[in-house]
Amino acid sequence: MLADESRIRILALLAARESSVEELADRLGLRSPTVSHHLARLKGLGPLSMRREGTTHVYRFEPDRLSDVNRSLDPERWAGLAGSPDAEDDPFAAKVLRDVFVGKTLKDIPASRAKRRVVLEWLAGRLEPGVRYAERAVNEVLRQHHPDFATLRRELIVSGLMDRAGGTYWRTASQTDSGRTEREVTGEPP
Repeated sequence: MLADESRIRILALLAARESSVEELADRLGLRSPTVSHHLARLKGLGPLSMRREGTTHVYRFEPDRLSDVNRSLDPERWAGLAGSPDAEDDPFAAKVLRDVFVGKTLKDIPASRAKRRVVLEWLAGRLEPGVRYAERAVNEVLRQHHPDFATLRRELIVSGLMDRAGGTYWRTASQTDSGRTEREVTGEPP
């Protein structure tokens, strides 16, 4: 991702100051759609953040996130992603996880039902069995992997991997270890 000259130039400009797509396009002599494409790729990798000012998207370089990128290149980290129970015995699941994640970040929610199920099962595995979570705690777990945590939370419920009642969420019986005692997580996840 960083082997593209335009992306390196964009990062250099953003390291100096926040900029909008239009400002970057003017300074680089590129078209706005081209800059938007590069920014989306860089944002997916992690070293950028974006905020809105009305209808304008303003991007900022996040140097602290480069360590996440560095960790995502670590082969042991990739092995950890494929190490979910289903992926160990399932070459399809292992390939899906390798294809849709960069480190711990989900690039996109897969459109394919089979691929989405693999991702949802992996995400459900991030929630402890026998634990009742407040919505905020579930959101924090899912936000670590994708910014659209609300869609992921809804998909986990629709797929039957998670259930909810009265603002409390838990992994379903098919996902929980029966021998564990239940406890509640109201704030940050463990």
